[in-house]
Amino acid sequence: MSESIIKKKSFELSILGVNFYKSLVVEKKEFIMSKQFLRSITSVGANVREAVNAQSKADFIYKLSISQKECDESMYWLELLKETDFISKEEFDSIHPNCHEVLKIIRSIIITSKKNNS
Repeated sequence: MSESIIKKKSFELSILGVNFYKSLVVEKKEFIMSKQFLRSITSVGANVREAVNAQSKADFIYKLSISQKECDESMYWLELLKETDFISKEEFDSIHPNCHEVLKIIRSIIITSKKNNS
């Protein structure tokens, strides 16, 4: 159940991220940090998909761990963009809570999977 939720939410996060990236490039003319953000935000969902198709429980946990790191990195880029005034607090608030929610779900799945694996 939670795997399908994270699959759906991480894909929705990627869509939000791609659209956010497009606005950064077009409206703000920011190309460096926004590209880093795009890479990490789309990697979240890609690694979730890989985890869902993992060959073992250890592989599943490993792939989700990568997704967790990428999600946290995405949050870093958003925080940096906000603190350097490339994006407003409102723009930040339009996506950061979604990242945080996905990160919490991923962490929860990892913890549960590790408990069930021991």
